[in-house]
Amino acid sequence: MKKLRYAGVLTAVALALAGCGGEKVGADKPAAGGKDCGTFNLTVSPWVGYEANAAVVAYVATKDLGCTVVKKNLKEEIAWQGFSTGEVDVNLENWGHEDLKKKYITTDKVAVEAGSTGVKGVIGWYVPPWMAAKYPDITDWKNLNKYAALFKTSESGGKGQLLDGDPSYVTNDEALVKNLALNYKVVQSGSETALIQAFRDAEKNKRPLLAYFYEPQWFFNEVKLVKINLPAYKAGCDTDPAKVACDYPPYDLDKIVSKKFADSGSPAYDLVKNFKWTNEDQNAVARMIAVDKLTPDQAAEKWVKDNQSKVNAWLGK
Repeated sequence: MKKLRYAGVLTAVALALAGCGGEKVGADKPAAGGKDCGTFNLTVSPWVGYEANAAVVAYVATKDLGCTVVKKNLKEEIAWQGFSTGEVDVNLENWGHEDLKKKYITTDKVAVEAGSTGVKGVIGWYVPPWMAAKYPDITDWKNLNKYAALFKTSESGGKGQLLDGDPSYVTNDEALVKNLALNYKVVQSGSETALIQAFRDAEKNKRPLLAYFYEPQWFFNEVKLVKINLPAYKAGCDTDPAKVACDYPPYDLDKIVSKKFADSGSPAYDLVKNFKWTNEDQNAVARMIAVDKLTPDQAAEKWVKDNQSKVNAWLGK
């Protein structure tokens, strides 16, 4: 998705968090086994795949455990800060962030890891299928400069445009363009929705487009985007953000929770820890939200009815 950039800005945390609203899902009722689930704060990052995670976990927590779930729409960096303030209990999809883990888990000891989501993440540069068919060698990064003129836009300053997404997503693209000596300029689209629409338009109208994108993502079922082969990722090649000249690493997306939540005894913690599904599961719910226009609760209800055995495993049944 998406993964987010850690800018290192830790000031005004309370103000930033206080300004982000949330919504309550369901109401309190006796939890299974007589345990009181209570309330927990669930951050929701700005991509629909994460929204799918949150929809299903919130639905199950509410319907099966009697929890009150407060969703908070936060950029991921701000969400990590919430582990310190008590504003955030659960992050359901963490994209790496070893620096944040070191600070909040190892040093500050306010957060803990809660296991893999089962979802495998990929970040990279993509072109629409028609371009890969017409220019087969464009998928090799070494040939990108040869095609730079095709990608010029009014915003790219005479260079080829590399379109990025939400400005808060973690991206090495500025460093990659510089360190690989590519004649391109990174331009922000502003959101996941904008990226998807740009790709959809590029494929339909045969317009050149080179853009940052990621998996899991339901949109691949609509348009089979083709990934650019950047220099192969090797452990440590992205240690210094300014010197990155390699592809993004593969991600085993995991869950992070506050230490307080993990120690609370709430059955919601067990649900979050046991929550595990596949890229295909996430894409199915995400598509219902993004394309079918179901509410997150409706999408979650539909998926849960079709996958009760998985949900039962999360609940320890």
